[in-house]
Amino acid sequence: MVSKVDYKKKKKKRNDKVDFYGYESIKENLNKMVEELSSVETLRTDFISNVSHELKTPLTVIQNYVTLAENPNLNEQERYEYFRQIESQTFKLSSLIANILKLNKLENQKIFTDLKEINVGELVCECMLNFEQIWEEKELNIETDISDELTFFSDSELLKIVINNLISNAVKFTEKNGTVGITVYGTSNEKVVISVRDTGCGMDSKTCNHIFEKFYQGETSHNLQGNGLGLAMVKKISDILGYEINVNSEPGVGSTFTLICK
Repeated sequence: MVSKVDYKKKKKKRNDKVDFYGYESIKENLNKMVEELSSVETLRTDFISNVSHELKTPLTVIQNYVTLAENPNLNEQERYEYFRQIESQTFKLSSLIANILKLNKLENQKIFTDLKEINVGELVCECMLNFEQIWEEKELNIETDISDELTFFSDSELLKIVINNLISNAVKFTEKNGTVGITVYGTSNEKVVISVRDTGCGMDSKTCNHIFEKFYQGETSHNLQGNGLGLAMVKKISDILGYEINVNSEPGVGSTFTLICK
């Protein structure tokens, strides 16, 4: 994770070549991460071209903003805004690379399940709190129907990745004042069902058929956010744990993702 910096403490001297707000350090760290990625088993066939594209976009944005920030005639506010954009793109790169490495471990079975009895309602509520600030900023209506006494054996860390991704998507793609609903219940045949629905942009049937594929983001506004790896991890973890993940969606209405834990 890239640490926040006090942009106002550092100033550029005219005609001096300086490390703008730690940019050279950021670039060096990114180069090291890309080096690490070169040895990842997942980066084969068409996957490597997708990775290259996803890495190239934020790197190009960073480069452009650094060039703009080198202008000695900028005022402090303008320079601050440019470096806020650089920081944002750096976080995006960090998230992308972290997801690639996680997915690689999952696909190569380097993550072993650690099954323990968990209270699924408590775990879901814990995950929800991670997005409290975002849904408050968007003034979303959060509807919940969560069993608070339902327990079952699962890997809590892997399950958290699934739930966090589902809630993140729901919050991300729901417009201001929209609704996100989260339901947790047990069935008569001892299955646990976790459902996350939203009133976001929704998806057509073609997109739904491919939504769990790596880097697939569809033809809707889904391609404006994220890196197309979150739902691929959701599917892979579901397979590892023996769970079923389904999606029902309609353009302009919203989406519902349902995880059935057997």
